[in-house]
Amino acid sequence: MRKRWRREGTEADRPSAREHQASRARRLPLVVIAAGILFDVLTPPKYSSAPFFASAPLIAASLLSPRGTLLVGLTALAAMVGLSIGHQAPETGESVTEVVTVLTVGALALGINRIVHSGDRKLASVRGIAEAAQRAVLPAPPARIAGLRVAARYVAAQADARIGGDLYAVQDTPHGVRVIVGDVRGKGLGAVEAVAVVIGAFREAAEQERTLEGLAARLERALQREGARRANIDRTEGFTTAVLAEVPHGGGALRLVNRGHPPPLLVYPDGMIGEARPAVPALPLGMGELGEWPDRVEEWEFPVGATLLLFTDGVSEARDASGTFYDPRGRLTGRQFKNPDSLLDTLVADVARHVGGRTDDDMALLAIRRGDGRHRPATVTHAIGPGTARTIRVQPDNG
Repeated sequence: MRKRWRREGTEADRPSAREHQASRARRLPLVVIAAGILFDVLTPPKYSSAPFFASAPLIAASLLSPRGTLLVGLTALAAMVGLSIGHQAPETGESVTEVVTVLTVGALALGINRIVHSGDRKLASVRGIAEAAQRAVLPAPPARIAGLRVAARYVAAQADARIGGDLYAVQDTPHGVRVIVGDVRGKGLGAVEAVAVVIGAFREAAEQERTLEGLAARLERALQREGARRANIDRTEGFTTAVLAEVPHGGGALRLVNRGHPPPLLVYPDGMIGEARPAVPALPLGMGELGEWPDRVEEWEFPVGATLLLFTDGVSEARDASGTFYDPRGRLTGRQFKNPDSLLDTLVADVARHVGGRTDDDMALLAIRRGDGRHRPATVTHAIGPGTARTIRVQPDNG
């Protein structure tokens, strides 16, 4: 039976951006030089300001380019020499020692800078390979497919990571537009390999299987087969939580199979939020050895202008400093979004603000909007048995 979404509304805060820490850090070497000059002017001659001028190039080595590090070193040396000459009774031996110290440290800073930039180039190469791998395994879905507008995001928990165990895919098939969003147990290359297995099986089975139940069974068999064949896909503990969705061509229905995954949300044009929580919880994919049970396809309304929002537990299990979990339904309710991209951008920024910028898990997000309408239809079709249906008129639910 097709279900109606429960909806509720509250207001959420607006996300804010933080992006000036790096530029402020790059000014630090010059600040240290200025502090050295000020220290020299305000203290008696017996106190040396050389530590300030020696530390400035070392700080620059990890923050600036080779040219910038050289300019900081020359500036520190010039300040050191100028202050030594400006003293009325300079101690020549001590002044020479301080100048040589700044020269030596500056030369070491240039060497350190070369090593740092060499490591940065290697890291950039690794990032490029990881990004290419992600594009191959998780290609960006088309912005429009069969009358639907689509947007996707993958946010890695680690700044240098580009791919992990979260996955999504959208495919237009003879049976409708089919979608998967999932989360593979584990981290690292083993999880990436399992992602490739799940996505590959989904691409093939989505075209061939007539029902979502058949599609889920194919994915189950694919994971069991690969678990038996490959030692690095754990056969006894490896699993994948997933939501399978199907939107029939031209229809207002949404069919879902949830295998142990966070329930999707439906975002209405008026800011109300519905939640597709399954009536009967099911085990994740890959756990078929624990028992067999029939998959349950649940059908929900998918009116024109509504947006289906799917995400992994990196969103729903994100916690702030006090341990409070992020509530996407409560935080998004009451807000309106021009398109799926703006919805995902807002959600990603709001999660980052909730956790204070220190996420512990990857996030995969997918948003699918049906049509460009702005109001829900006044009629809803309910399935009442195999091959039969009836249409009834309903009042908009504002509660």
